[in-house]
Amino acid sequence: MEATPRRPADAVANAFFRERRYIGGGDRRAISARVWTVLRHWRHLAWWLDRAGAAATPRARLIAALALMPQPGEAPQDLFVSQDRYAPQPLSAAERDLATRLRGQAMVHPDMPRAVRLEVPDWLLPRLEETFGADLDAEVAALAGEATLDLRVNLLKTTRAEAARLLAADGIMAEPTGLSPWGLRVPGRQPVTATAAFKSGLVEIQDEGSQIVVAAADARPGMRVLDYCAGAAGKTLGMAMTMENRGHIVACDVSEPRLEGAVRRLRRAGVHNAERHLLVPGDRWARRRAASFDRVLVDAPCTGTGTWRRNPDARLRLTEQDLAELMAKQADILATASALVRPGGRLVYATCSILREENQDRIASFLRASPHFRRAETVPDLAPDLAQDGMIALSPLRHGTDGFFAAILERTA
Repeated sequence: MEATPRRPADAVANAFFRERRYIGGGDRRAISARVWTVLRHWRHLAWWLDRAGAAATPRARLIAALALMPQPGEAPQDLFVSQDRYAPQPLSAAERDLATRLRGQAMVHPDMPRAVRLEVPDWLLPRLEETFGADLDAEVAALAGEATLDLRVNLLKTTRAEAARLLAADGIMAEPTGLSPWGLRVPGRQPVTATAAFKSGLVEIQDEGSQIVVAAADARPGMRVLDYCAGAAGKTLGMAMTMENRGHIVACDVSEPRLEGAVRRLRRAGVHNAERHLLVPGDRWARRRAASFDRVLVDAPCTGTGTWRRNPDARLRLTEQDLAELMAKQADILATASALVRPGGRLVYATCSILREENQDRIASFLRASPHFRRAETVPDLAPDLAQDGMIALSPLRHGTDGFFAAILERTA
């Protein structure tokens, strides 16, 4: 991570394992678990190392993590025994002394600054306090937990009960989700992509919060629908399902590789009412289709603060400049995408962020500049009290999902 500070940790890990195919599956899982433990406690570990007078090198962080969070019967030196050419070097005398001094300490210390204790950047703490108020500690603790493994059942091909039965036949037990009517939750990290249900397009991996964004779009059979920031088309797949493959849906994105990656997913899901369009500078595509869509979903680029359970390193890479640049993009995208909504149609703005600046404040600013839009007075049939004033804000603590926001807006003229 320190060598490539702008590259996501999962991409670094994937490249590491691709280059070392001799590492077995069990060892890969063990290594990944160690690395993600360090990432989830990055600032805690640096604080302890500084207190001990040691440099916060990657190796030192791992030693500190092993000392502060030992497994039963385990000592840091147990993982630093040189047995072959691939093993790490044994602990030096100084490292043994460091591990001894840290062992038995609690990870959280009363002297820690609040931002360190919460594992968030200093500059971000006031914004999180604005979002969560008195619930901040509990909300951020939930964001630091393990992410759930959620599936969306593809109703174009099966039912939720039948999909659960087929998964069980492959040894994977799944329970219905509480908010999404199409969701299944799988305990732990199970090999879902190896199952017959996944390979035949009966289920798709999608966080329950993301499924709620699909539900908020309320795309119906026969509509013209636009997924403006489609990426690899996860929400396009969900909306094609609610449209029962009838009508027309367009998946747009600025990334050709992401759109190309959507082809196999669309085919596997049995979707045949969708097309893809690559957005390029100077493209007149949007201007020619002004005011022509019944639904426009803007899954806007954002800080991703709602996905910290899956991407703990994102907390460490995020800068205040990133936020400013993303907010400018969000404003531009909303202005362009809103022009594509027909009068009487709906614009759904969504992020996987928990920050008011990207969510509620962004919508308030848009509505001040767009008098022909308003927050929807009626919303899809979601779980009770999920939508307030046409807006939905989800969090791991309150809903068991990733952090998501969605605003449902109507065009009046």
